[in-house]
Amino acid sequence: MDASPLGSVDKALLALDTLAGFGARGASLAALAQAVGVSKPTLHRTLAALRHRGYAEQTPEGAYRLGPAALALGSSYLAEENLPALLHPALTALSEKTDELVHLGVLAGREVVYLDKVEPQRAVRVWSAVGRRRAAATTALGRALLSVQELDEAALARFAGDEARPGRLREALAAARLAGIAGETEENEPGIACIAIPLLRSGRAVAAVSITAPVERLTGTARADRVAALREILPPLLPAGLTTP
Repeated sequence: MDASPLGSVDKALLALDTLAGFGARGASLAALAQAVGVSKPTLHRTLAALRHRGYAEQTPEGAYRLGPAALALGSSYLAEENLPALLHPALTALSEKTDELVHLGVLAGREVVYLDKVEPQRAVRVWSAVGRRRAAATTALGRALLSVQELDEAALARFAGDEARPGRLREALAAARLAGIAGETEENEPGIACIAIPLLRSGRAVAAVSITAPVERLTGTARADRVAALREILPPLLPAGLTTP
């Protein structure tokens, strides 16, 4: 690897990476210095600068760990307004692989909001628009997002609303949880089906990606091929911090 053009900045970044690896419990100055590969006095000065800006902090026991400013950077990077730009290359690759309509959506109350889409070369039989909202309970995107949440009966009934039966929604979420993939068939558009996978950050769903196609292309072997594409195409193209189940 080429030498850093600015050694002091490089040491600070290495310290941040190392702190992240030690997690919330943190590590002693000695352990950090050994991991970073610098002397304790040098690292102590670096950590003092990071603490001054809130990128590192000390526990009551004296261990060093990431500070709130570092955590805020990660949250800002994966903020909802940034997701379309960050994930568009992944959506494009998935659409090109399957030649199907691909959506990115997030949860907003009881609804899913469509943040981005990539259309295939062939004609699409379903109307779609960025900014569109649909009930989370009846969409594959919504079910993917809800499947990683712990919903009590009151929350289940609230999400079901007038669009779905709580029992049916419970079954759909259980199936999605088991498979890691949510789906719906002709619940929103006649002749159209959809499958979706949640995108997770620290175990919490922040968005979901779906494939929408005519029912005949989301049954049997064709469905299995598209499920495989969701699982194989997306993970290596996701920005740092996001994973799939």
